[in-house]
Amino acid sequence: MALISDIIACIEKTAPLRYQDEWDNSGLQVGFPEEEVKGILVCLDVTEEIVDEARRKGCNLILSHHPLIFKALKQVSDVTYQQRCVVKALASGIAIYSAHTSLDNARGGVNYMIAAQIGLQNLEWLSPGPDDEYGSGVIGNLPAPEEAGSFLRRLKAVFGVKSLRHSDADGCKIGKVAICGGAGAFLMRDAVKAGADCFISGEFHYHDYFETDGMILAELGHYQSEKYTRELICDLVAEEFPGVRIVLTEIDTDPIRYDF
Repeated sequence: MALISDIIACIEKTAPLRYQDEWDNSGLQVGFPEEEVKGILVCLDVTEEIVDEARRKGCNLILSHHPLIFKALKQVSDVTYQQRCVVKALASGIAIYSAHTSLDNARGGVNYMIAAQIGLQNLEWLSPGPDDEYGSGVIGNLPAPEEAGSFLRRLKAVFGVKSLRHSDADGCKIGKVAICGGAGAFLMRDAVKAGADCFISGEFHYHDYFETDGMILAELGHYQSEKYTRELICDLVAEEFPGVRIVLTEIDTDPIRYDF
């Protein structure tokens, strides 16, 4: 038998809450830690459809990457989707736990998972934490330099990107690559300083493209850059609790479309 508190402890071995950024709200969002786990649904984002899916599939714990609640709720009613999710979850006996920047900043966490998909080696932090156990972003080397166009096409395929935004890459070779899943523009200066040929993230600002100092920017999309986080969370839990039923969501929660 595993309790919700046991699953939380398992995740926090890799991603303790002290790793999270000060603005974040990783941790238990909804529910009661001492309830027995009947099933776990893993997702990136918590929406009403996700809560419905968990209930339909007999899961009483949702593990997400992005927190449902960032700011304190002033009421719990049906005014916002966050409130409706909280009401639905409580009414259905479903707990919600989110490992956000706590998992982003962990050794072996989200950015390590992204690096693994493209074969980066010799990883180091872009911005180390106080004791080097955790940090923001990573940088590493490809096994061999790649022609930029070929590398960008590979990114597009690996991360399922419909429209890859990037800076000018004509005639460039890529050997050293910096990574920050999600919104990583805050690490641009660190990537330049570290000598990255390319910086991969989920989001950049328009004006960032003028300030690359020759470094290529590759913008996957926030959702796409973190899509493998679901498998990472599953693996963390399944390794310690092989008998617990874990389900990956079947719902695409990316709110952005590229149809036209």
